[in-house]
Amino acid sequence: MTRLPGLTPDALTDDQRALYADIAEGPRAQGPQHFALRNEDGSLRGPFNAFLFSPVLGNAIQSLGAAVRFSTELTARTRELAILIVAARWRSGFEREAHEGIARAAGLSQGDLDEIWAGRLPELADAHERAAGELVYAMARGDVSDAEWDRLAVVVGPSTAFELSTLVGYYATLALQLRVFRVDAGSPETPDEA
Repeated sequence: MTRLPGLTPDALTDDQRALYADIAEGPRAQGPQHFALRNEDGSLRGPFNAFLFSPVLGNAIQSLGAAVRFSTELTARTRELAILIVAARWRSGFEREAHEGIARAAGLSQGDLDEIWAGRLPELADAHERAAGELVYAMARGDVSDAEWDRLAVVVGPSTAFELSTLVGYYATLALQLRVFRVDAGSPETPDEA
């Protein structure tokens, strides 16, 4: 059971309403919809409802998320691969639900998705994609060894490495919030058990 009540549009303060509009009418709501942003009562799903409880922080987090999703130089495949690696590490069911459809649309197969959820990097023909995936696995563990950095950073480049580290931090934050506020549909396992 969720620890935070769902905030419906009619119950929002002005600051909450502005943030709600940024989320529900911003770039996440444009184009093909692979997951619902709102519940039937109008409250936001997943981590977005929690953002409304602190509009200042919620706005900063959602702005970072929008930048990660829509403004980086990462390809859609690399971005979704990275998001799902973090989701698998944290056993985040909401992020899995939200991003597997996007990943399929970006060209990842069901077999690829199954491998990621099992904690393995799928076979990827593209060297840049594979290096990015390996780098994300290391980041999701908490650090990148010198040997990993020397082998992988030269392939992805410093800009992609920075974008990936930001993505990992953002989605790990969401996964933690989803777990703490019990709004995640994921496995009851903690990341250390996964």
